[in-house]
Order: sequence, then C-alpha cells, then structure tokens
Amino acid sequence: QVQLVESGGGLVQPGGSLRLSCVVSGFALDRYTIGWFRQAPGKGRQGIACMSATHARPYYADAVKDRFTMSRDNVKNTAYLQMNSLKPEDPATYYCATTLEVGYHCTVVVGQDPEMDYWGEGTLVNVST
Repeated sequence: QVQLVESGGGLVQPGGSLRLSCVVSGFALDRYTIGWFRQAPGKGRQGIACMSATHARPYYADAVKDRFTMSRDNVKNTAYLQMNSLKPEDPATYYCATTLEVGYHCTVVVGQDPEMDYWGEGTLVNVST
C-alpha cells in the first residue's frame, strides 16, 4: 500500500527556516518522480519542487528557487524540503505527491498542478511575527 506522510510544518517568523519531511512507504522513492506542492488559502495548488528518478538535480519554481532545497534519502525512503528565508507569502499547506508513471518529468510538475497518483495529507506552514 502506497502511503506518503508529511511532517515538519509549523509557525516561524519571517526569515526563519523549516524542514519538511515526506516519509514514503509502498514503493522505492528513487525509482519515481516525487514533488512538493503547496496550496495557500483561496489559491490553487502548485508544484514548487520536484525530483525524478532519472535526473539527479531537483527542479524548483521561481518563487522558491535559491531559498528552498529538496533532497532525498533513498535508505530512509524519505524526501525533504529545507525551507530557508521564509517570507510572508510562503504560508500554505504543503504536500508531497508522487506518480508511478515511469519517466514522469519534473517540468510538468513545477509551477503546475498535475495529476499525481498519490498524495500525503499535508503539513501546515505559517510565517508570522
């Protein structure tokens, strides 16, 4: 059974940092594409970071590039999103999601809301003084 569980959200001041985790079970994380998405209240969901099985480097949306870093621990079967320099526009529910379609490219994930096969339930991030 495929399951994704996010954790690590919380309240942080502007300029602060958080590290989100996405623990994956039911498949090998390094064999498929996995993305981080976020949805702010009243807004659509958008992919912000992505790693595929075939490309070592992550892809990022412009809004988070140079502030967020996605990584993957294949032994722990866990994806991470290190979020630095958090801004007032970053609050949202953050989700990880995956597709079991082989060769799914991150260019259709980042900046978009594509069809993904499995989603976590999300973790809430707030940025406030």
